[in-house]
Amino acid sequence: MAVSGGKYVEVDPGVELFVQDVGKGDPIVFIPGFTFTTEVFSKQVEHFSKTNRVIAIDPRSHGRSTVTVHGNDYVTHGTDLGKVLRELDVENAVLAGWSFGCLTVWEYVKQFGFERIRSLVLIDMSPKSLSVNDGDWTEGPLDEIGAIYNTYLRNPQGHREFITSYITQVMVQRKLREEELAWLVGESLKTPYYIAANLFASGMFSDYREQARIASETVPVLNVVAEHWADTAKAFIEKTAPRSKVAVLGGHMMFWEHSEKFNEILEQFLSESRK
Repeated sequence: MAVSGGKYVEVDPGVELFVQDVGKGDPIVFIPGFTFTTEVFSKQVEHFSKTNRVIAIDPRSHGRSTVTVHGNDYVTHGTDLGKVLRELDVENAVLAGWSFGCLTVWEYVKQFGFERIRSLVLIDMSPKSLSVNDGDWTEGPLDEIGAIYNTYLRNPQGHREFITSYITQVMVQRKLREEELAWLVGESLKTPYYIAANLFASGMFSDYREQARIASETVPVLNVVAEHWADTAKAFIEKTAPRSKVAVLGGHMMFWEHSEKFNEILEQFLSESRK
């Protein structure tokens, strides 16, 4: 099926990333989270492409990008992002990462600094996924995270069960229609379970607190966090990246479920950061 603005960028020999590139103006680059695809940002692409150049990327082994056994970690994803931005001649961009896509953004900052970057939008992700310190913003207790890795991400059925549970309990607040849930699960399952396991481990053992701090002192940064852990997230951001702006909205996938409100928040941030 033809996709408006769809193209491919080779980031390694034999490895191509699918990129949607539509609209004109100041660029906004959307990077999806763990095993998800450009499709989840359809409401942002439609809205912002009227005024901006909007780029949405399927990371390697996600969506329509090449499925490869190599480089399924967020260090490589950061390198891939740099190659895409250079290939598409993107300058002065707003980088918008969702969930583990934020790790790609921070890794880009670690490798390339603020080359080509105007501002950052970080959607519901702590720069350090695991911690034993009370009060830290984490993805969950260590034992729970270990159980997900060792129990669910070992076969296709487990991957399907895990992502279904995460979608219905964390990502979306309302009751999904059957076809909506099937679509979301299907987008995630485009990444094979054995690659999902690699990405899960890479994400959980990442620590980008230093990049989060540096970013908040260098460029405008907006964090949009879910309601269910807003107090913890805001306190952690205040400690690690105190110059960042914080907005609270919905569940983990608030940009999809509450797209109009999310787009308003992003529009306001873009307007303020131009001043």
